[in-house]
Amino acid sequence: MSIDLKAAHLIRPAQSAPGPDLLVRARSAAATRGRLACGGVDVPLDVPCALGRGGITRFKREGDGATPAGRFALRGVYYRPDRVARPRTGLPVVPLSPEMGWCDAPDHPRYNRLVTRPFDASHEAMWRDDPLYDIVVVLDCNLCPAVPGRGSAIFFHLARPGYTPTQGCVAVALRDMRLLLARCGPGSHMRIV
Repeated sequence: MSIDLKAAHLIRPAQSAPGPDLLVRARSAAATRGRLACGGVDVPLDVPCALGRGGITRFKREGDGATPAGRFALRGVYYRPDRVARPRTGLPVVPLSPEMGWCDAPDHPRYNRLVTRPFDASHEAMWRDDPLYDIVVVLDCNLCPAVPGRGSAIFFHLARPGYTPTQGCVAVALRDMRLLLARCGPGSHMRIV
């Protein structure tokens, strides 16, 4: 079975339009926890977040466990329709299905792209047993073009209890994710400093 790549629009270059930035700050470059702030309306949000086990880096490499520093467009949202309601957001939203995966094999032509499982190269399942990807936002990190070895599957997703470190993503609690996504739309970015 192949995936209808209706979700392919999630990796196209973003349209230029106004939208709030989500600002991620850590106490230090080695910190695995931080704060995520978002303005754009009357009441700003400032919530805890988990970061990569390798802290924040300006030199992202596949498998280093670090969260990349930079400014990344929010491309769109995937969600588990069997577990959570469709998020309210101005971003594109696509329901996940069990055959969806994300290629993390640097030598494969589909590196850092959505793929259909089963898949012959290394990949991550998007339909997970745990709730981390019940809502997951694709960040424009090493997408257009994807440079082999510069990092894959850098997402904004749900946090584990206690905000334990991620594999390089930014993660927040479900309630905070819903509040943040309600403020986001075309032109929204995540700045990681």
